[in-house]
Amino acid sequence: MNLEFFQSIALSVANERSVDVVFRTIVNGLADGPDVVLARIWLIEPGDICHVCPWLKNCPDQTRCLHLVASNGRSLHRKQRYTGLKGHYKRFPLYTTESYDNTATGKIGYIGGTGKAILRNDIIENPNWLLDPEWAKQEKIASFAGQPLVFRDETLGVLALFSRKVLDQSHLVMLRTFAYNAASAIANARAFEEIEQLRHRLELENEYLRDKVRDVAAFGNIVGQSPALEKILRQIYLVAPTDATVLIHGESGTGKELIALAIHQRSKRKNRPLIKVNCASIPRELFESEFFGHVKGAFTGALRDRTGRFQLADGGTLFLDEVGDIPLELQSKLLRVLQEGEFERIGEEKTRRVNVRVIAATNRDLKKEMEAKRFRQDLYFRLSAFPLEIVPLRNRKEDIPLLAKEFVKQICQSMGLKELPLKKKHMLQLQNYDWPGNIRELRNVIEHAVIVSRGRELRLNLPEISMEKTLPPISSSAKSIERSGEILTFEDLRKLEKENMLKALYQSNWKVSGHGGAAELLGVKPTTLRLR
Repeated sequence: MNLEFFQSIALSVANERSVDVVFRTIVNGLADGPDVVLARIWLIEPGDICHVCPWLKNCPDQTRCLHLVASNGRSLHRKQRYTGLKGHYKRFPLYTTESYDNTATGKIGYIGGTGKAILRNDIIENPNWLLDPEWAKQEKIASFAGQPLVFRDETLGVLALFSRKVLDQSHLVMLRTFAYNAASAIANARAFEEIEQLRHRLELENEYLRDKVRDVAAFGNIVGQSPALEKILRQIYLVAPTDATVLIHGESGTGKELIALAIHQRSKRKNRPLIKVNCASIPRELFESEFFGHVKGAFTGALRDRTGRFQLADGGTLFLDEVGDIPLELQSKLLRVLQEGEFERIGEEKTRRVNVRVIAATNRDLKKEMEAKRFRQDLYFRLSAFPLEIVPLRNRKEDIPLLAKEFVKQICQSMGLKELPLKKKHMLQLQNYDWPGNIRELRNVIEHAVIVSRGRELRLNLPEISMEKTLPPISSSAKSIERSGEILTFEDLRKLEKENMLKALYQSNWKVSGHGGAAELLGVKPTTLRLR
Protein backbone atom coordinates (compact mmCIF):
# COMPACT_ATOMS: atom_id res chain seq x y z
CA MET A 1 0.00 0.00 0.00
CA ASN A 2 1.38 3.35 -1.07
CA LEU A 3 0.15 6.93 -1.34
CA GLU A 4 -1.28 6.41 -4.85
CA PHE A 5 -3.32 3.43 -3.56
CA PHE A 6 -5.02 5.58 -0.90
CA GLN A 7 -5.43 8.54 -3.25
CA SER A 8 -7.26 6.45 -5.87
CA ILE A 9 -9.84 5.34 -3.29
CA ALA A 10 -10.23 8.88 -1.92
CA LEU A 11 -10.90 10.25 -5.42
CA SER A 12 -13.52 7.58 -6.13
CA VAL A 13 -15.64 8.62 -3.10
CA ALA A 14 -15.11 12.38 -3.28
CA ASN A 15 -18.29 13.14 -5.23
CA GLU A 16 -20.54 10.31 -4.04
CA ARG A 17 -23.91 11.41 -2.62
CA SER A 18 -24.95 8.11 -1.03
CA VAL A 19 -23.56 7.27 2.40
CA ASP A 20 -23.87 3.52 1.76
CA VAL A 21 -21.97 3.83 -1.53
CA VAL A 22 -19.20 5.78 0.25
CA PHE A 23 -18.89 3.07 2.91
CA ARG A 24 -18.76 0.26 0.35
CA THR A 25 -16.30 2.07 -1.90
CA ILE A 26 -13.88 2.69 0.99
CA VAL A 27 -13.82 -0.86 2.37
CA ASN A 28 -13.94 -2.49 -1.07
CA GLY A 29 -11.04 -0.35 -2.24
CA LEU A 30 -8.94 -1.08 0.87
CA ALA A 31 -9.76 -4.80 0.66
CA ASP A 32 -8.27 -4.89 -2.85
CA GLY A 33 -4.82 -4.19 -1.33
CA PRO A 34 -2.63 -7.31 -1.75
CA ASP A 35 -1.85 -7.63 1.98
CA VAL A 36 -5.15 -6.48 3.48
CA VAL A 37 -7.08 -9.14 5.40
CA LEU A 38 -9.98 -6.98 6.55
CA ALA A 39 -11.13 -3.35 6.35
CA ARG A 40 -14.01 -2.10 8.50
CA ILE A 41 -15.85 1.11 9.35
CA TRP A 42 -17.79 1.78 12.55
CA LEU A 43 -19.86 4.96 12.99
CA ILE A 44 -20.94 6.57 16.26
CA GLU A 45 -24.73 6.28 16.51
CA PRO A 46 -27.31 6.20 19.35
CA GLY A 47 -27.44 3.00 21.42
CA ASP A 48 -30.21 0.79 20.10
CA ILE A 49 -29.77 -2.87 21.07
CA CYS A 50 -28.32 -2.41 24.56
CA HIS A 51 -30.55 -5.07 26.16
CA VAL A 52 -29.04 -7.81 23.93
CA CYS A 53 -25.56 -6.36 23.32
CA PRO A 54 -22.74 -8.70 24.50
CA TRP A 55 -20.68 -5.67 25.63
CA LEU A 56 -23.37 -4.19 27.86
CA LYS A 57 -21.60 -5.12 31.11
CA ASN A 58 -18.48 -3.13 30.16
CA CYS A 59 -20.27 -0.30 28.36
CA PRO A 60 -19.83 3.05 30.18
CA ASP A 61 -22.56 4.89 28.21
CA GLN A 62 -25.62 3.31 26.61
CA THR A 63 -26.72 6.53 24.87
CA ARG A 64 -24.27 5.99 21.98
CA CYS A 65 -21.82 3.43 20.66
CA LEU A 66 -19.98 2.28 17.54
CA HIS A 67 -22.15 0.68 14.84
CA LEU A 68 -20.48 -1.53 12.21
CA VAL A 69 -21.60 -0.10 8.84
CA ALA A 70 -19.15 -1.55 6.29
CA SER A 71 -16.81 -4.54 6.06
CA ASN A 72 -14.77 -6.31 3.37
CA GLY A 73 -11.74 -8.56 3.12
CA ARG A 74 -10.52 -11.90 1.78
CA SER A 75 -9.70 -15.13 3.59
CA LEU A 76 -6.58 -17.16 2.78
CA HIS A 77 -8.31 -20.49 3.20
CA ARG A 78 -11.83 -20.05 1.81
CA LYS A 79 -13.32 -18.26 -1.13
CA GLN A 80 -14.99 -15.97 1.33
CA ARG A 81 -15.39 -12.23 1.67
CA TYR A 82 -15.67 -10.70 5.12
CA THR A 83 -18.72 -8.57 4.31
CA GLY A 84 -21.01 -9.47 7.22
CA LEU A 85 -22.27 -6.71 9.53
CA LYS A 86 -23.71 -8.96 12.25
CA GLY A 87 -22.29 -10.92 15.16
CA HIS A 88 -20.17 -9.81 18.14
CA TYR A 89 -18.53 -7.00 16.20
CA LYS A 90 -21.61 -5.05 15.06
CA ARG A 91 -21.59 -2.84 18.20
CA PHE A 92 -18.68 -1.65 20.37
CA PRO A 93 -18.74 0.58 23.45
CA LEU A 94 -16.98 3.94 23.41
CA TYR A 95 -14.15 4.44 25.91
CA THR A 96 -12.79 7.87 26.80
CA THR A 97 -9.99 6.57 29.05
CA GLU A 98 -7.60 3.63 28.95
CA SER A 99 -9.79 1.61 31.33
CA TYR A 100 -10.83 -0.83 28.63
CA ASP A 101 -10.18 -4.50 28.04
CA ASN A 102 -6.81 -5.13 26.42
CA THR A 103 -8.12 -6.46 23.10
CA ALA A 104 -8.78 -4.99 19.68
CA THR A 105 -12.45 -4.46 20.62
CA GLY A 106 -11.42 -2.23 23.50
CA LYS A 107 -8.87 -0.48 21.29
CA ILE A 108 -11.52 0.30 18.64
CA GLY A 109 -13.80 1.72 21.33
CA TYR A 110 -10.86 3.76 22.62
CA ILE A 111 -10.15 5.18 19.13
CA GLY A 112 -13.81 6.19 18.76
CA GLY A 113 -14.06 7.64 22.25
CA THR A 114 -10.78 9.59 22.29
CA GLY A 115 -10.10 10.30 18.61
CA LYS A 116 -6.58 8.83 18.95
CA ALA A 117 -5.02 6.44 16.41
CA ILE A 118 -3.56 3.03 17.29
CA LEU A 119 -0.95 0.93 15.45
CA ARG A 120 -0.04 -2.62 16.47
CA ASN A 121 2.59 -4.38 14.34
CA ASP A 122 3.37 -7.28 16.71
CA ILE A 123 0.25 -9.40 16.30
CA ILE A 124 2.19 -12.42 15.01
CA GLU A 125 4.00 -12.53 18.37
CA ASN A 126 0.92 -11.43 20.36
CA PRO A 127 -2.19 -12.88 18.63
CA ASN A 128 -4.10 -12.80 21.93
CA TRP A 129 -4.39 -9.05 21.50
CA LEU A 130 -7.23 -9.81 19.06
CA LEU A 131 -10.59 -11.11 20.17
CA ASP A 132 -10.10 -14.24 18.05
CA PRO A 133 -6.40 -15.33 18.22
CA GLU A 134 -7.04 -18.46 16.13
CA TRP A 135 -8.43 -16.36 13.31
CA ALA A 136 -5.33 -14.13 13.50
CA LYS A 137 -3.03 -17.17 13.17
CA GLN A 138 -5.00 -18.72 10.30
CA GLU A 139 -5.05 -15.47 8.34
CA LYS A 140 -1.42 -14.64 9.24
CA ILE A 141 -2.32 -11.18 10.49
CA ALA A 142 0.77 -9.13 11.32
CA SER A 143 -0.55 -5.62 11.97
CA PHE A 144 -3.59 -3.65 13.04
CA ALA A 145 -4.07 0.06 12.27
CA GLY A 146 -7.03 2.09 13.51
CA GLN A 147 -7.76 5.71 12.67
CA PRO A 148 -10.57 7.97 13.90
CA LEU A 149 -12.83 9.42 11.21
CA VAL A 150 -12.76 13.11 12.11
CA PHE A 151 -14.68 15.89 10.40
CA ARG A 152 -14.55 19.46 11.69
CA ASP A 153 -13.16 18.34 15.06
CA GLU A 154 -15.97 15.80 15.53
CA THR A 155 -15.21 12.08 15.61
CA LEU A 156 -17.68 10.34 13.33
CA GLY A 157 -16.37 6.81 13.80
CA VAL A 158 -13.41 4.46 13.30
CA LEU A 159 -11.62 3.06 10.24
CA ALA A 160 -9.77 -0.18 11.03
CA LEU A 161 -7.32 -2.21 8.90
CA PHE A 162 -5.95 -5.72 9.51
CA SER A 163 -2.86 -6.51 7.38
CA ARG A 164 -0.63 -9.54 6.65
CA LYS A 165 2.21 -7.10 6.05
CA VAL A 166 3.87 -5.33 8.94
CA LEU A 167 2.73 -1.71 8.92
CA ASP A 168 4.94 1.13 10.14
CA GLN A 169 4.45 4.79 11.04
CA SER A 170 4.55 5.85 7.38
CA HIS A 171 1.54 3.63 6.69
CA LEU A 172 -0.22 5.13 9.71
CA VAL A 173 0.41 8.65 8.39
CA MET A 174 -1.02 7.73 4.97
CA LEU A 175 -4.00 6.06 6.62
CA ARG A 176 -4.58 9.19 8.73
CA THR A 177 -4.69 11.41 5.62
CA PHE A 178 -6.99 8.94 3.93
CA ALA A 179 -9.25 8.81 7.02
CA TYR A 180 -9.65 12.60 6.98
CA ASN A 181 -10.69 12.47 3.31
CA ALA A 182 -13.02 9.55 4.01
CA ALA A 183 -14.65 11.42 6.92
CA SER A 184 -15.25 14.42 4.65
CA ALA A 185 -16.82 12.19 2.00
CA ILE A 186 -19.08 10.57 4.64
CA ALA A 187 -20.14 13.96 6.05
CA ASN A 188 -20.86 15.32 2.58
CA ALA A 189 -22.86 12.25 1.57
CA ARG A 190 -24.84 12.52 4.82
CA ALA A 191 -25.57 16.18 4.06
CA PHE A 192 -26.72 15.34 0.52
CA GLU A 193 -28.97 12.54 1.81
CA GLU A 194 -30.45 14.81 4.49
CA ILE A 195 -31.17 17.49 1.89
CA GLU A 196 -32.80 14.89 -0.36
CA GLN A 197 -34.90 13.55 2.52
CA LEU A 198 -35.97 17.07 3.49
CA ARG A 199 -36.85 17.85 -0.13
CA HIS A 200 -38.87 14.65 -0.39
CA ARG A 201 -40.54 15.39 2.94
CA LEU A 202 -41.46 18.90 1.81
CA GLU A 203 -42.93 17.48 -1.41
CA LEU A 204 -45.07 15.05 0.57
CA GLU A 205 -46.11 17.72 3.07
CA ASN A 206 -47.08 20.03 0.21
CA GLU A 207 -49.09 17.20 -1.33
CA TYR A 208 -50.90 16.67 1.97
CA LEU A 209 -51.48 20.41 2.37
CA ARG A 210 -53.00 20.57 -1.11
CA ASP A 211 -55.26 17.64 -0.24
CA LYS A 212 -56.16 19.34 3.02
CA VAL A 213 -57.08 22.58 1.25
CA ARG A 214 -59.34 20.59 -1.07
CA ASP A 215 -60.91 18.80 1.91
CA VAL A 216 -61.52 22.04 3.80
CA ALA A 217 -63.02 23.60 0.68
CA ALA A 218 -65.25 20.57 0.28
CA PHE A 219 -66.42 20.20 3.88
CA GLY A 220 -65.81 23.60 5.44
CA ASN A 221 -65.80 23.83 9.22
CA ILE A 222 -67.79 21.45 11.36
CA VAL A 223 -71.37 22.60 10.83
CA GLY A 224 -74.38 21.77 12.97
CA GLN A 225 -76.13 22.36 16.25
CA SER A 226 -77.65 19.01 17.15
CA PRO A 227 -77.09 17.61 20.67
CA ALA A 228 -75.16 14.69 19.13
CA LEU A 229 -72.72 17.05 17.39
CA GLU A 230 -72.35 19.27 20.46
CA LYS A 231 -71.37 16.18 22.45
CA ILE A 232 -68.66 15.35 19.89
CA LEU A 233 -67.32 18.91 20.03
CA ARG A 234 -67.09 18.77 23.82
CA GLN A 235 -65.09 15.55 23.54
CA ILE A 236 -62.77 17.13 20.95
CA TYR A 237 -62.03 20.05 23.27
CA LEU A 238 -61.24 17.59 26.07
CA VAL A 239 -58.89 15.26 24.18
CA ALA A 240 -57.23 17.63 21.70
CA PRO A 241 -54.65 19.20 24.11
CA THR A 242 -53.43 15.74 25.20
CA ASP A 243 -51.31 13.19 23.34
CA ALA A 244 -53.89 10.43 23.83
CA THR A 245 -54.55 8.08 20.93
CA VAL A 246 -58.06 8.60 19.57
CA LEU A 247 -60.22 6.01 17.80
CA ILE A 248 -63.02 7.56 15.73
CA HIS A 249 -65.84 5.20 14.82
CA GLY A 250 -68.56 6.08 12.38
CA GLU A 251 -70.20 5.20 9.10
CA SER A 252 -68.62 6.13 5.80
CA GLY A 253 -69.15 9.79 4.94
CA THR A 254 -69.79 11.03 8.49
CA GLY A 255 -66.71 13.28 8.50
CA LYS A 256 -64.19 11.23 10.49
CA GLU A 257 -61.26 12.96 8.77
CA LEU A 258 -62.73 16.36 9.61
CA ILE A 259 -62.93 15.34 13.28
CA ALA A 260 -59.28 14.22 13.16
CA LEU A 261 -58.32 17.58 11.63
CA ALA A 262 -60.22 19.42 14.38
CA ILE A 263 -58.34 17.45 17.06
CA HIS A 264 -54.99 18.16 15.41
CA GLN A 265 -55.69 21.88 14.97
CA ARG A 266 -56.51 22.24 18.66
CA SER A 267 -53.46 20.28 19.84
CA LYS A 268 -49.94 21.40 20.71
CA ARG A 269 -48.83 19.70 17.46
CA LYS A 270 -50.88 22.05 15.25
CA ASN A 271 -47.75 23.60 13.69
CA ARG A 272 -46.51 20.17 12.58
CA PRO A 273 -48.06 18.13 9.75
CA LEU A 274 -51.17 15.99 9.93
CA ILE A 275 -50.34 13.00 7.72
CA LYS A 276 -53.15 10.79 6.42
CA VAL A 277 -52.86 7.11 5.53
CA ASN A 278 -55.90 5.46 3.93
CA CYS A 279 -55.30 1.88 5.03
CA ALA A 280 -58.04 0.57 2.73
CA SER A 281 -56.22 1.77 -0.40
CA ILE A 282 -52.76 0.27 0.32
CA PRO A 283 -51.85 -3.07 -1.33
CA ARG A 284 -51.18 -5.72 1.31
CA GLU A 285 -47.53 -6.19 0.35
CA LEU A 286 -46.77 -2.44 0.58
CA PHE A 287 -48.13 -1.71 4.07
CA GLU A 288 -44.78 -1.96 5.86
CA SER A 289 -43.03 0.27 3.31
CA GLU A 290 -45.89 2.80 3.47
CA PHE A 291 -45.75 2.99 7.27
CA PHE A 292 -42.02 2.68 7.96
CA GLY A 293 -40.23 3.30 4.63
CA HIS A 294 -37.46 1.33 2.95
CA VAL A 295 -33.90 1.72 1.74
CA LYS A 296 -32.81 1.51 -1.87
CA GLY A 297 -32.51 -2.09 -3.05
CA ALA A 298 -34.44 -3.54 -0.09
CA PHE A 299 -36.73 -5.38 -2.54
CA THR A 300 -37.51 -5.50 -6.24
CA GLY A 301 -38.71 -2.08 -7.31
CA ALA A 302 -37.08 -0.20 -4.40
CA LEU A 303 -35.19 2.18 -6.68
CA ARG A 304 -34.51 4.76 -4.00
CA ASP A 305 -34.88 5.35 -0.27
CA ARG A 306 -38.46 6.00 0.82
CA THR A 307 -39.53 7.94 3.89
CA GLY A 308 -42.38 6.19 5.71
CA ARG A 309 -45.48 7.93 7.00
CA PHE A 310 -44.42 7.60 10.66
CA GLN A 311 -41.14 9.39 9.97
CA LEU A 312 -42.95 12.00 7.88
CA ALA A 313 -45.36 12.68 10.77
CA ASP A 314 -42.57 12.96 13.37
CA GLY A 315 -43.55 15.69 15.83
CA GLY A 316 -47.07 15.85 14.37
CA THR A 317 -50.14 13.66 13.98
CA LEU A 318 -50.71 10.51 11.92
CA PHE A 319 -54.31 9.82 10.86
CA LEU A 320 -54.90 6.14 10.10
CA ASP A 321 -58.16 6.02 8.17
CA GLU A 322 -59.90 2.63 7.93
CA VAL A 323 -57.48 1.16 10.47
CA GLY A 324 -59.44 -2.10 10.45
CA ASP A 325 -57.90 -2.90 7.04
CA ILE A 326 -54.33 -3.21 8.40
CA PRO A 327 -53.10 -6.82 7.86
CA LEU A 328 -52.84 -8.90 11.01
CA GLU A 329 -49.13 -9.65 10.44
CA LEU A 330 -48.29 -5.92 10.49
CA GLN A 331 -50.35 -5.06 13.56
CA SER A 332 -47.60 -6.13 15.98
CA LYS A 333 -45.15 -3.71 14.33
CA LEU A 334 -47.73 -0.95 14.52
CA LEU A 335 -48.25 -1.72 18.21
CA ARG A 336 -44.49 -1.47 18.81
CA VAL A 337 -44.17 1.98 17.28
CA LEU A 338 -47.24 3.14 19.22
CA GLN A 339 -45.85 1.89 22.53
CA GLU A 340 -42.11 2.53 22.13
CA GLY A 341 -41.88 5.05 19.30
CA GLU A 342 -39.35 2.82 17.49
CA PHE A 343 -39.24 1.19 14.04
CA GLU A 344 -36.84 0.03 11.33
CA ARG A 345 -37.11 0.75 7.63
CA ILE A 346 -37.21 -2.29 5.35
CA GLY A 347 -33.66 -3.33 4.49
CA GLU A 348 -32.10 -1.29 7.30
CA GLU A 349 -30.90 -2.49 10.71
CA LYS A 350 -30.84 1.00 12.20
CA THR A 351 -33.60 1.63 14.74
CA ARG A 352 -35.29 5.00 14.34
CA ARG A 353 -37.28 6.90 16.95
CA VAL A 354 -40.32 9.09 16.31
CA ASN A 355 -42.72 11.19 18.36
CA VAL A 356 -46.10 10.80 16.68
CA ARG A 357 -49.66 11.15 17.90
CA VAL A 358 -51.99 8.65 16.26
CA ILE A 359 -55.65 9.23 15.46
CA ALA A 360 -57.35 6.19 13.95
CA ALA A 361 -60.75 5.85 12.28
CA THR A 362 -62.89 2.94 11.17
CA ASN A 363 -66.41 2.09 10.05
CA ARG A 364 -65.97 -1.51 11.15
CA ASP A 365 -66.92 -3.10 14.45
CA LEU A 366 -63.40 -3.80 15.74
CA LYS A 367 -64.73 -5.83 18.67
CA LYS A 368 -66.23 -8.30 16.20
CA GLU A 369 -62.96 -8.20 14.24
CA MET A 370 -61.13 -9.18 17.45
CA GLU A 371 -63.52 -12.07 18.06
CA ALA A 372 -62.86 -13.24 14.49
CA LYS A 373 -59.06 -13.04 15.16
CA ARG A 374 -58.62 -10.43 12.42
CA PHE A 375 -57.61 -7.63 14.77
CA ARG A 376 -55.26 -7.77 17.74
CA GLN A 377 -56.86 -7.14 21.10
CA ASP A 378 -53.80 -5.32 22.48
CA LEU A 379 -53.70 -3.01 19.45
CA TYR A 380 -57.42 -2.25 19.82
CA PHE A 381 -57.01 -1.20 23.44
CA ARG A 382 -53.92 0.86 22.56
CA LEU A 383 -55.77 2.69 19.78
CA SER A 384 -58.99 3.26 21.72
CA ALA A 385 -57.53 5.18 24.65
CA PHE A 386 -60.18 7.81 23.84
CA PRO A 387 -63.00 6.50 21.61
CA LEU A 388 -65.24 8.89 19.67
CA GLU A 389 -68.53 7.73 18.14
CA ILE A 390 -69.75 9.83 15.18
CA VAL A 391 -73.53 9.79 14.87
CA PRO A 392 -74.87 9.20 11.31
CA LEU A 393 -76.69 12.05 9.60
CA ARG A 394 -80.09 10.31 9.78
CA ASN A 395 -79.88 10.53 13.58
CA ARG A 396 -79.11 14.26 13.63
CA LYS A 397 -81.45 15.69 11.02
CA GLU A 398 -81.46 19.05 12.81
CA ASP A 399 -78.04 19.60 11.18
CA ILE A 400 -79.25 19.00 7.61
CA PRO A 401 -80.56 22.56 6.92
CA LEU A 402 -77.31 24.17 8.15
CA LEU A 403 -75.14 21.72 6.19
CA ALA A 404 -77.23 22.11 3.05
CA LYS A 405 -77.02 25.92 3.19
CA GLU A 406 -73.26 25.79 3.73
CA PHE A 407 -72.79 23.42 0.77
CA VAL A 408 -74.98 25.55 -1.52
CA LYS A 409 -72.92 28.61 -0.58
CA GLN A 410 -69.57 26.86 -1.17
CA ILE A 411 -70.58 25.22 -4.45
CA CYS A 412 -72.18 28.35 -5.92
CA GLN A 413 -69.06 30.35 -5.04
CA SER A 414 -66.79 27.77 -6.66
CA MET A 415 -68.90 27.84 -9.84
CA GLY A 416 -69.16 31.63 -9.94
CA LEU A 417 -72.95 31.55 -9.46
CA LYS A 418 -75.24 33.68 -7.35
CA GLU A 419 -76.18 31.78 -4.20
CA LEU A 420 -79.40 29.84 -4.78
CA PRO A 421 -82.07 29.83 -2.05
CA LEU A 422 -83.03 26.65 -0.24
CA LYS A 423 -86.81 26.67 0.26
CA LYS A 424 -88.86 24.91 2.89
CA LYS A 425 -89.90 22.24 0.38
CA HIS A 426 -86.20 21.49 -0.19
CA MET A 427 -85.62 21.17 3.55
CA LEU A 428 -88.57 18.82 3.94
CA GLN A 429 -87.31 16.74 1.08
CA LEU A 430 -83.79 16.56 2.52
CA GLN A 431 -84.93 15.80 6.05
CA ASN A 432 -87.21 12.97 4.95
CA TYR A 433 -84.33 11.08 3.35
CA ASP A 434 -82.20 8.59 5.34
CA TRP A 435 -78.77 9.56 3.85
CA PRO A 436 -76.98 6.19 3.80
CA GLY A 437 -73.92 8.05 2.44
CA ASN A 438 -74.18 10.66 5.22
CA ILE A 439 -72.58 14.12 4.79
CA ARG A 440 -70.62 13.09 1.70
CA GLU A 441 -73.83 12.03 -0.05
CA LEU A 442 -75.60 15.24 1.04
CA ARG A 443 -72.88 17.36 -0.55
CA ASN A 444 -73.01 15.32 -3.77
CA VAL A 445 -76.80 15.79 -3.99
CA ILE A 446 -76.46 19.55 -3.45
CA GLU A 447 -73.67 19.81 -6.03
CA HIS A 448 -75.76 17.92 -8.60
CA ALA A 449 -78.74 20.16 -7.89
CA VAL A 450 -76.69 23.35 -8.36
CA ILE A 451 -75.30 22.05 -11.68
CA VAL A 452 -78.66 21.03 -13.20
CA SER A 453 -80.44 24.15 -11.90
CA ARG A 454 -78.25 26.43 -14.08
CA GLY A 455 -78.65 29.39 -11.76
CA ARG A 456 -82.44 28.97 -11.44
CA GLU A 457 -84.45 27.26 -8.68
CA LEU A 458 -82.76 24.23 -7.12
CA ARG A 459 -84.01 20.85 -8.29
CA LEU A 460 -83.07 18.09 -5.89
CA ASN A 461 -82.77 14.60 -7.31
CA LEU A 462 -82.66 11.94 -4.62
CA PRO A 463 -82.35 8.22 -5.51
CA GLU A 464 -85.75 6.73 -6.27
CA ILE A 465 -85.18 3.59 -4.20
CA SER A 466 -84.36 5.72 -1.20
CA MET A 467 -87.33 8.01 -1.81
CA GLU A 468 -89.63 5.01 -1.60
CA LYS A 469 -87.86 4.00 1.59
CA THR A 470 -88.61 7.39 3.12
CA LEU A 471 -92.29 7.46 2.27
CA PRO A 472 -94.18 7.75 5.55
CA PRO A 473 -95.76 4.48 6.61
CA ILE A 474 -99.49 4.25 6.65
CA SER A 475 -100.51 4.97 10.22
CA SER A 476 -103.31 3.36 12.17
CA SER A 477 -105.39 6.49 11.68
CA ALA A 478 -104.93 6.28 7.91
CA LYS A 479 -105.98 2.65 7.88
CA SER A 480 -108.96 3.38 10.05
CA ILE A 481 -110.59 5.48 7.34
CA GLU A 482 -111.17 2.27 5.44
CA ARG A 483 -113.18 0.87 8.32
CA SER A 484 -116.74 2.01 7.82
CA GLY A 485 -118.51 3.49 10.79
CA GLU A 486 -115.35 4.38 12.74
CA ILE A 487 -115.05 7.97 13.96
CA LEU A 488 -111.68 9.76 13.50
CA THR A 489 -110.43 12.39 15.92
CA PHE A 490 -109.24 15.81 14.71
CA GLU A 491 -105.67 14.72 15.49
CA ASP A 492 -106.15 11.61 13.32
CA LEU A 493 -107.47 13.77 10.52
CA ARG A 494 -104.52 16.18 10.82
CA LYS A 495 -102.03 13.31 10.58
CA LEU A 496 -103.92 11.81 7.68
CA GLU A 497 -103.94 15.13 5.82
CA LYS A 498 -100.18 15.51 6.35
CA GLU A 499 -99.45 12.00 5.12
CA ASN A 500 -101.67 12.51 2.10
CA MET A 501 -99.92 15.77 1.16
CA LEU A 502 -96.49 14.18 1.55
CA LYS A 503 -97.48 11.31 -0.73
CA ALA A 504 -98.63 13.77 -3.35
CA LEU A 505 -95.40 15.72 -3.06
CA TYR A 506 -93.28 12.56 -3.40
CA GLN A 507 -95.30 11.38 -6.37
CA SER A 508 -94.86 14.76 -8.12
CA ASN A 509 -91.17 14.91 -7.20
CA TRP A 510 -91.96 17.96 -5.02
CA LYS A 511 -93.48 19.91 -7.89
CA VAL A 512 -96.26 22.00 -6.31
CA SER A 513 -98.03 23.76 -9.21
CA GLY A 514 -98.58 23.09 -12.89
CA HIS A 515 -99.54 19.97 -14.78
CA GLY A 516 -98.80 16.85 -12.72
CA GLY A 517 -98.02 18.92 -9.63
CA ALA A 518 -99.04 17.99 -6.11
CA ALA A 519 -101.75 20.68 -6.03
CA GLU A 520 -103.37 19.18 -9.11
CA LEU A 521 -103.22 15.69 -7.57
CA LEU A 522 -104.81 16.94 -4.35
CA GLY A 523 -107.39 19.12 -6.12
CA VAL A 524 -106.39 22.33 -4.32
CA LYS A 525 -104.90 25.62 -5.32
CA PRO A 526 -101.09 25.78 -5.29
CA THR A 527 -101.23 28.71 -2.83
CA THR A 528 -103.35 26.63 -0.45
CA LEU A 529 -100.89 23.74 -0.60
CA ARG A 530 -97.90 26.03 -0.06
CA LEU A 531 -99.61 27.56 2.97
CA ARG A 532 -100.32 24.16 4.47
